[in-house]
Amino acid sequence: MNIIKLTSTILLLVILLVTGCRHGGLNGRETIPADVVNNPNSATGNNDKSTLPAIKFDVTEHDFGRIIEGETVSFTFNFKNSGKSDLLIAEVSTSCGCTVPSYPKTPIRAGDSGAIKIAFNSNGKRGYQTKNILVVSNTQPNTTVIRIKAQVVNPGTEK
Repeated sequence: MNIIKLTSTILLLVILLVTGCRHGGLNGRETIPADVVNNPNSATGNNDKSTLPAIKFDVTEHDFGRIIEGETVSFTFNFKNSGKSDLLIAEVSTSCGCTVPSYPKTPIRAGDSGAIKIAFNSNGKRGYQTKNILVVSNTQPNTTVIRIKAQVVNPGTEK
């Protein structure tokens, strides 16, 4: 019986080691060239922000109005890199698993535009809903909050 426990423990440890290690850099993503990332808050004390990228959204909030519970709705937040260097979006995270973002994974050159699409699944949601979406990029400040809203109503009370 002890040999079975020992074998099971060793097998579990091997599985954890094999599945826990990831290869390929940043969670499987490609690495970013160092010359693209410029942090003005570095140890050198140089805080010149004039050469940084800047993310400028057309709108930072969208209200879907009244939607029926169970509907999935989406909205695309358009933005422009109004800065002087390539814009990198590192991550777009949401405040709820019912909200799914889609965003560009490649650099957006200065002057170019991009879009972040947000899909909201209202299944199991009722009443007024506000979902915050955090956009992390190589701008200063490095986070921008965009938001969606909706009033989710029961299927029988949509009028």
